[in-house]
Amino acid sequence: MTTPPSTPPTQEHRQLLHLVFGGELKSLETHEFRDISKIDIVGVFPDYASAERAWRAKAQQTVDSAQTRYFIVHLHRLIEPDLAPPTRIA
Repeated sequence: MTTPPSTPPTQEHRQLLHLVFGGELKSLETHEFRDISKIDIVGVFPDYASAERAWRAKAQQTVDSAQTRYFIVHLHRLIEPDLAPPTRIA
């Protein structure tokens, strides 16, 4: 019994990695962290939707700390910079 050849994922089903992280900022005017050793790495997610859910959850947990911010980084754009970013239709 042979296995069918694997097909590359389509653009719709590609794994587009995103990193969610955050911590306390020195100032609300910059993105400089007060203590880099205390950055909270929430995780790496396979798509933007799951990264956004994690980001929202962490942001909600820290709503009382005005200096704490969480970010989503599009890792797939760093890994494969030649890929065009997704377009949004307004």
